[in-house]
Amino acid sequence: MKIIRQIGIIFTVCWLSILVEKALPFSFPASVIGMILLFICLLTGVLKIEHIQEKADFLLENMAFFFVPAGVSIINYFDVLKSAWLQLVAVCVISTVVTFAVTAWSVKLTVRLLSRLRERRTGNE
Repeated sequence: MKIIRQIGIIFTVCWLSILVEKALPFSFPASVIGMILLFICLLTGVLKIEHIQEKADFLLENMAFFFVPAGVSIINYFDVLKSAWLQLVAVCVISTVVTFAVTAWSVKLTVRLLSRLRERRTGNE
């Protein structure tokens, strides 16, 4: 019964995000809306991480499996990709470098903020 409840919660959040997407006057991905809704529910305490932990872990562990259909369907657009392969490679390389740089900067900032917080806590005691 626990598994059914967890799947039900995840599907309910997905369904609500689709409804919100349809209600918006502009285009916005339902998947992003779903992540925002789930984040808000977890932040406000409406949901606890234990309510979805097991099924969320399962989905994360098997995420690569869900990309197989998208990867296979790329074959249908091979002629389009062949004509723009240089641009595609350039975008992939640039976005990878930017992602690495932003991640490194974020980690560095987080470490700094945490060390300042620790210094303040030890200074107050």
